[in-house]
Amino acid sequence: MTNKRIVLASGNQGKLREFSQLFSQWSVDVVSQSQLNIDSVPETGTTFVENAIIKARHAAAESGLPALSDDSGLVVNALSGAPGIYSSRYAGENASDADNITKLLQVLEGNEQRAAHFQCVLVYMRSADDPVPLIAQGQWHGHIATCQSGSDGFGYDPVFICPEYHCSAAELTKDVKNTLSHRAKALELLTQQMANLFD
Repeated sequence: MTNKRIVLASGNQGKLREFSQLFSQWSVDVVSQSQLNIDSVPETGTTFVENAIIKARHAAAESGLPALSDDSGLVVNALSGAPGIYSSRYAGENASDADNITKLLQVLEGNEQRAAHFQCVLVYMRSADDPVPLIAQGQWHGHIATCQSGSDGFGYDPVFICPEYHCSAAELTKDVKNTLSHRAKALELLTQQMANLFD
């Protein structure tokens, strides 16, 4: 591969740092779409995979660079998969993490069926018309607590109980979380696929 620069279909600085570290092993620079003045695209897909492809294709088309995207969310079995692709806006279009958690706990109140998992889909597209994008998925299984605990993490971490450590994801250190999380698992799979592109 001759192009040593890719665009991340996100303005999230945490994701940018994480992916920049991953791609540094191949001397590839990662820039966020916001650095290139590329606006976010509406997520009109009905699955995590569709939304990740939409975001990657948009970033690649607007930048002319290969693109990487991430679509993630919380899937609760008792809620038929909700909040799912609507995880970031479960309590409304401009909802905060706290708003989304409050709604989730209210909806699950009195329900003993609290199994859930985080889902992450990563998509890498060499160009906007890439017919065979690289797709990697990861899951992190656990259950939803009845109240919040922990101050680290973001999103639903304070109510997602990690069975490996019997605590919330927000109580884990970053190093531990990065070995267990859905994103870490998807990244590991994507790294295996990408090694063939850059080596």
